[in-house]
Amino acid sequence: MQASESSAGNAAKLILAWGFVGIPLAWGVIETVINALKLFQ
Repeated sequence: MQASESSAGNAAKLILAWGFVGIPLAWGVIETVINALKLFQ
């Protein structure tokens, strides 16, 4: 039981870490694509 609780805690931390890193990263990629589209119009 303890192993499943710790793996669930690790999964939550992993999801939180990916959200913390991934959301700004995705935002930067989207802004870059938008700026590139403006340049190539």
